[in-house]
Amino acid sequence: MGLLRIMLPPKLQLLAVLVFGVAVLFLENQIQKLEESRGKLERAIARHEVREIEQRHTVDGPRQDVALDEEDDVVIIYNRVPKTASTSFTNIAYDLCAKNKYHVLHINTTKNNPVMSLQDQVRFVKNVTSWKEMKPGFYHGHISYLDFAKFGVKKKPIYINVIRDPIERLVSYYYFLRFGDDYRPGLRRRKQGDKKTFDECVAAGGSDCAPEKLWLQIPFFCGHSSECWNVGSRWALEQAKYNLINEYFLVGVTEELEDFIMLLEAALPRFFRGATELYRTGKKSHLRKTTEKKLPTKETIAKLQQSEIWKMENEFYEFALEQFQFVRAHAVREKDGELYILAQNFFYEKIYPKSN
Repeated sequence: MGLLRIMLPPKLQLLAVLVFGVAVLFLENQIQKLEESRGKLERAIARHEVREIEQRHTVDGPRQDVALDEEDDVVIIYNRVPKTASTSFTNIAYDLCAKNKYHVLHINTTKNNPVMSLQDQVRFVKNVTSWKEMKPGFYHGHISYLDFAKFGVKKKPIYINVIRDPIERLVSYYYFLRFGDDYRPGLRRRKQGDKKTFDECVAAGGSDCAPEKLWLQIPFFCGHSSECWNVGSRWALEQAKYNLINEYFLVGVTEELEDFIMLLEAALPRFFRGATELYRTGKKSHLRKTTEKKLPTKETIAKLQQSEIWKMENEFYEFALEQFQFVRAHAVREKDGELYILAQNFFYEKIYPKSN
């Protein structure tokens, strides 16, 4: 542009700037249209895959009126929180599904909205509970907890999840929106082109790094009630804790993901047989890393930690971590620095009446 100022008169300079601006807007519009087309194509492919599976089951023999074995009549829902190693963990489920004979389904909500409309809640509950062709099934997606019991369902799904240190999760998400990751490096991200570091954002009081952005793991566990999404709600925190203890089979932490996988394999081998070995020795496709991520300074962390929102999110994280470590302590033993799953530690005796 400096060369233009030297060579062109002022009117032509202005015209050149306007043309450049129009060209940029045109390109952004085309990119938006391409992204929308890609979304439509993905949905069409997904519908086609579903029809293929249903037709295959019909050819093999209808299952609608056949009762499933108890081992197969199982659904796991992983309502994954963004930037908690959820893609890394989900890739393991995809790699194991053919071998362990279960289905994996991604719950793709419009604009990744974690709150479903009431009518979509009904549809989703009906799909999950009555879609026999997809059982046993592993559903995953960025949705908040949904209580199946309120819809009169007899057998509820098994909920699992993973959470992360709240500041580390926010930092990862901040850079992910700008630079993406090594999983899909060519995909254009929403904040692409913004070179501002997380430290600079916090110092400037930016909205993308504001304490309110920390409020995510609590509402994901709290659920679909309006109060869950009121930032800083003490009721939401307590409800999230209640759900974690009473409604979730197991909640791990990103920092100890391998131990989480080990416990799932021991407790739910129907789905996770071979998961620990795959995580340890498999291809690096499981390891997804945000690009260009810069760790925040101590000053930045201290500033965020002054917020009441951070204190509540961190309280929830510490609560989840303590519960996970409690479960792990009663499920494994340590030998030479390695963890080993405990064998069955109970048996039955004094069985009456005696058989003849």
